[in-house]
Amino acid sequence: MKKRNWKVMSLLMAGAMLAGSLTGCGSSPSDGGSSSAGDGSSSQQSEGQADQPAASGEVVDIKWAMVGNGMPDNYDAWKAKLDAYLEEKIGVHLDVEVVKWDDWGNRRSVMVKTNEDYDILFTDSGSYVSDVKMGAFAEISGLLDSHCPELASFIPDDYWDAVSVQGGIYAVPTYKDSSATQYFVWDKELVDKYKIDYENMHDLQSLTDALTKIKEGEGGYPFTLASDGLGPILEKYDGMGVGVPGIGVSYNDSSKKVVSVYEQEDVMADLKTLHEWYKAGIINEDANTLGEAPKYRMCYVAQGWPLAAKTVWGPNMEKEVVVSQWGDTHLSFGTVGGSLNCISASSKNPEKALQLLELVNTDSVVRDALYFGLEGDNFEYTAEGRVHKINTDWPMAGYTQGTFFNVTLTDDVEENQWDEVKALNEQAVASPVLGISIDTSEFEDEIANCSEICNRYKKDLLTGVADPEVEVPKMMEELRASGFDTMIEKIQAQIDAAQ
Repeated sequence: MKKRNWKVMSLLMAGAMLAGSLTGCGSSPSDGGSSSAGDGSSSQQSEGQADQPAASGEVVDIKWAMVGNGMPDNYDAWKAKLDAYLEEKIGVHLDVEVVKWDDWGNRRSVMVKTNEDYDILFTDSGSYVSDVKMGAFAEISGLLDSHCPELASFIPDDYWDAVSVQGGIYAVPTYKDSSATQYFVWDKELVDKYKIDYENMHDLQSLTDALTKIKEGEGGYPFTLASDGLGPILEKYDGMGVGVPGIGVSYNDSSKKVVSVYEQEDVMADLKTLHEWYKAGIINEDANTLGEAPKYRMCYVAQGWPLAAKTVWGPNMEKEVVVSQWGDTHLSFGTVGGSLNCISASSKNPEKALQLLELVNTDSVVRDALYFGLEGDNFEYTAEGRVHKINTDWPMAGYTQGTFFNVTLTDDVEENQWDEVKALNEQAVASPVLGISIDTSEFEDEIANCSEICNRYKKDLLTGVADPEVEVPKMMEELRASGFDTMIEKIQAQIDAAQ
C-alpha cells in the first residue's frame, strides 16, 4: 500500500470536530523541531488557548485508563521506577488506572460521557466509532507526522486505515495478533492412529472422511460444538461493525459489493457440511444448547497461530496437537479494533501522550514494565536477556497496551511465537472496505430487528442442527420483511460515496 501522507491528512482534517482542541499540534514544526520520541519537544499552542501544554523541558503527568485485574499492590514502587525512565526519555510521569474487568464497561462509558480528566483511554471496536462521533477523542494524524514518525512507520498502513473514521485517525491500534487466522486443531494421537493427512486439509469439506473414520473407530463426537457454533463460517465476509451477522463484503471482492452472507455459495456449502456432520453423529446432539465446549475435543477450530499448538491449545487439552490453516488470514476493523488506545480530545498534552504510546511500542524497557511489572519484584532479566517471571501477580492486561513484538521473551519458551504472528499479519488479506466507517443512525431499528432474527436462527445453523436449505430461506423471508434489503442498499450507498 502506498505510504500514508500524514501532513496531507492533517490538512484535510483541519475542519474536523476536534481541531480546536489541538490547535498547533499538527502543524509543521519549526526548523529542527521535528522529533521522534525521546527529545522532549512539544508543539507550539496558539495564543489565548485555555489549556496550555507543558513548556519544553517541563515534566508532565499523563493519565492512562486501562482494563485488568485492578491496581497493582506495588504500584507506587513500580511507578517511581518507570517515571524516572520516562522523565529522562520524554519528560513524562505516568499515572495508570487499572479498572477491573467487571467494572470496565460502565467506567469507560462514564469517563467518555462526562469528559473526565484522562489523557489515554483503552477502548475497542464496540464503542470506538460512536465515541469518535461524539467528539471524545483527539484526531492525531498531524501529531504522528510532527512528533511520532517512528510510531507512524512502525504500525503498518492497513492498521491506520482500519481505525480511520471519515478520513481521520483517532486511535493507536495495538500491533499484535491483529489479523485473524483460523486453524483446525487435531489430537495428534488420533492423527497418527488413523493416518490423517491433516496438513492438506484446509476447508471443512476436506475433513469429512477423516472425521467419519474417527467416529467409526472411537465413537463419541469427533467435532464437538457449543451453542455459539462455528462462527468463522461467516467471517469470510467483513461485517463492517454494522451489527447484523447476515450482511458483509467479501475479502476477495475489490468491487466492495454488500451481500446477504448466509445466501452466498461458500457459506451455504459450509452450513450444509455442518448439517451432514450433525446427521452423521460427528457433531454432538446437544450442540445448539451446550453452554461450553469440553476441554478435550478430537478436532476443533481455533483462531491464532501455529505455535499456539504448543503454548496454548495442546496444554489446555493436556494433549499434543497438530494444526492446519483454514482459509486466508484476514485483516479488518473487527480484527484490529480489539485493542485501541485513544487520546482525549481534552488532553492538555496530546503530543506527550502520543510520544508515550510511541515509546511503549518501540522501547522494550517501557514495554516490559507495563507487560510484566516491577523488575526485581514481579520479574527479572536472565543472563541470556530473557525475562524470568518471579510471580504471576501483575494485574495489567498486556494486550491493551502496545505491540507484542518488542516484549522480551520469557525463559520458559523455546521459540518466538510473535515472529509467527507478525508473518501472518504481513500476509493478511485486507478487507476491501478497510477505513470506511458505516453510519448506522438511519437504520438503527432495522439493525435491532434483524439482529434478533439472525440470533434466533444462528445457533441451529452454525451447529449443524438445522438444514440450511430449509432454514436460511425462512430466515431471509423474515429479515427482508424487517428492512434487510434496505439496509444493504444504504450501506452500499455509503461505501460507494466513500470511494
